[in-house]
Amino acid sequence: MTSAPASAPQGTTDRAVEEAGHVDVLIVGAGVSGIGAAHHLQESFPDRTFLLLDAQPDRGGTWWTHRYPGVRSDSDLFTYGYRFKPWRGPSIAAGEEILAYLDEVLDEDDLRRHIRYRHRVVAAAWSSEERRWTVEVDQEETGRLLRFTTDFLWMCQGYYNHAEPYQPQWEGMDRFGGTIVHPQDWPEDLDLTGKRVVVVGSGSTASTLIPAIAETADHVTMLQRSPSYYFAPPVVHELAVQLRALDIPEEWTHEILRRQYMQQYHWLARTSLDAPDEVHTFLMESMRPLLPEGFDVEKHLTPRYRPWQQRIAIVPDGDFFAALRAGKASIVTDTIAEFTEKGIRVGSGDEIEADVVVTATGFNLSAFGDVAFRVDGEPVDFTQKVTWRGIMISDVPNMAYVFGYFRHSWTLRVDLVADLVCRMWQHMRDKGATVVVPTLRPGDADMPLRPWSDPENFNSGYVLRSQHVLFKQGDREPWTHMLEHEEEQEVLPKADLDDGLVYR
Repeated sequence: MTSAPASAPQGTTDRAVEEAGHVDVLIVGAGVSGIGAAHHLQESFPDRTFLLLDAQPDRGGTWWTHRYPGVRSDSDLFTYGYRFKPWRGPSIAAGEEILAYLDEVLDEDDLRRHIRYRHRVVAAAWSSEERRWTVEVDQEETGRLLRFTTDFLWMCQGYYNHAEPYQPQWEGMDRFGGTIVHPQDWPEDLDLTGKRVVVVGSGSTASTLIPAIAETADHVTMLQRSPSYYFAPPVVHELAVQLRALDIPEEWTHEILRRQYMQQYHWLARTSLDAPDEVHTFLMESMRPLLPEGFDVEKHLTPRYRPWQQRIAIVPDGDFFAALRAGKASIVTDTIAEFTEKGIRVGSGDEIEADVVVTATGFNLSAFGDVAFRVDGEPVDFTQKVTWRGIMISDVPNMAYVFGYFRHSWTLRVDLVADLVCRMWQHMRDKGATVVVPTLRPGDADMPLRPWSDPENFNSGYVLRSQHVLFKQGDREPWTHMLEHEEEQEVLPKADLDDGLVYR
């Protein structure tokens, strides 16, 4: 242990702090974003030292923490997979298949030696005098508090609050005689065989979970307040089958399917804004042949919002609808009045009896992992800061972050952001600079600040619930984000690295 430097985070703990060394780049998170960032860093700057710190006991982020039955991607893997690493499996993949893919990247790039698990970042302090970050890390397995220093901090921890999922409280929950579980905290020993299960929610988690548990449960009821949009693509894309039958290189198949899916997503996102009724009709009509005869589509499957104003739930091969047709699952559209000893009483007065209630009610967002940030001794209030192109934060030096897309595969943006960050590092090297700070231009001083996410653009519950803890965006470039991939794949590679960035 040494005495605290001037840049040390203040007031984080009374424990002794152990010096853990210095690296050129410190990446927070060893999930899809962090692993992708590490690949690009190592490829473009092989001379730079780096570490990945992750609070979890293993790699994968969400794919490690989310273990409920049936957990899978809700995007195709040709675009969810990295640009540099061909995907060789089905278009829609289970969580363990995605972890296996990430393992291949870790092994091929020899990245495991750079990862430190069970290292939770609790505080980060920037010193302009020292031109570096001092980062305090709780090594939870040993109870030690470690201090790392780094020239550049890359936040790749994602947006989930893994410790605190969104769990509404309803009257009577304490008197319910069965089991209540949130998918984010799924017990390994939970046996649903022959059980009556109510799944509260109608999003991607609910539609993924229900087909997986309906096979063994007595019956599964999806209890929703309002419907969501669904799309039922095939698990295996027909074009992939045709290309693989030709025995062409997997790299070709990956790139062709990747481009095909991109075009599909681009059309869907663009048309959802320009002609939402057209997309609504397309989605509704694609579902009808997969539903039980006489199913009340208007009540249970007609959303109150326009397509893509919230995520479209992917149900590969229509497995969710198959459970409805088989009578193993059903939908109730109503509000929860109260929990009873035997189940849930809904607004109509009916009681749905249940042995197990799964609250697939979503999650909470976290602003940069809830790390306590300071710049030159002053706490950083991110709610008063503005994003620079969805990659950096105003007045916060030498810090970038990765945040993916809502309407496209998350990983499409991982590659684009990594490209820009590496280009920025080269720009710094060319200038002889060691510090870069997003700084509002004189004409931006009175710029109107907009919420992190415009509800008219995207209004999922987890987004609206978390607006108050997240940073803002402006009304002009480069202080905006949430662009669609179709636009950003053209904008980011050409972005002016002297526009809104100050170097020294």
